[in-house]
Amino acid sequence: MFQDLNIFLGAVVADAAARPLHWVYDPNKLKRYIKGKKEIAFLKENKSPFYALETGLTSGYADMGLVMFQTIITSKKKSDILPNFKKNIVQHFGPGSNYWKNLKERKKYKKIKWKRPLLGNWLHQNTLETIRNIKEKKRITGGTKVQETDGFNAALPYYFLVSKEDREIKKVIRTCANSHKNEVYGLARLKIIDLASKGEKNPIQKFIKLNIKNRYFKDVITDIKKVLKLKNQNHTYVTRMLGKACSDNSNFKSSIHCIITSSNYESAIIKTIKAGGCNCSRAIFCGSYFSALKKRNIPLAWIKKTIPAQKIIEYL
Repeated sequence: MFQDLNIFLGAVVADAAARPLHWVYDPNKLKRYIKGKKEIAFLKENKSPFYALETGLTSGYADMGLVMFQTIITSKKKSDILPNFKKNIVQHFGPGSNYWKNLKERKKYKKIKWKRPLLGNWLHQNTLETIRNIKEKKRITGGTKVQETDGFNAALPYYFLVSKEDREIKKVIRTCANSHKNEVYGLARLKIIDLASKGEKNPIQKFIKLNIKNRYFKDVITDIKKVLKLKNQNHTYVTRMLGKACSDNSNFKSSIHCIITSSNYESAIIKTIKAGGCNCSRAIFCGSYFSALKKRNIPLAWIKKTIPAQKIIEYL
């Protein structure tokens, strides 16, 4: 069951490495924050303009995957996982949690100039909608207002620890993010990572070959082909051009560019951090990809700095 757990570990460590510089969209500020720094991963001082956490903790993106991981290891049988996952989402992110506390605090900021980051976790739009939909007992509970990667993050540990069946994975994705784009791009990420884990020399090209006639992935393949034409261009420049925000399909395209221009796990995550914006969501995809492609290439020092990693390595 846990033979591919290093893939999820790679995702969580990558998120934690990028987190202190999460959502820094101003390139001049980002350059100033990292200038002269020998190590920009796990920056000791929080520079995210929106929220501040202890270095080593993860964003709401990796946290969604961690909630799924905890659900998997505590559920007695497979059929219990999704119902338990919904309960755990409410418990971890909902009323009474640090996430919910800061959601209330954020409402004050809508009326005043944003001066400093909130202390503690930041609740994502998809997660907020999911909590409401779970409480209203809706059949499909994911959010619909944004095209962010929360569904992929939830599905990542499920895919590699429980089941790779498309029908099941789509259901998991839509538990947190209920749109066609969320589903398609989330599933595409997982299949590319899976090809990397199987030892394919070029997982992205293999994904194109396998799905070139599959209408379901038509837009994904079009996006990948566009990015492949930009392989020789600087990643920070390309990310700025394609989009460095949280939403797909720009998030997916920028991540693909990082993958095709990087040689290993560490270089990919550093490159993602330097590109700015929603680095955590992109780092999760890139980190899981390279930890699948080349096992045991996550820097040991980074694992030690990642607070939630300690729970994961108990099962490795």
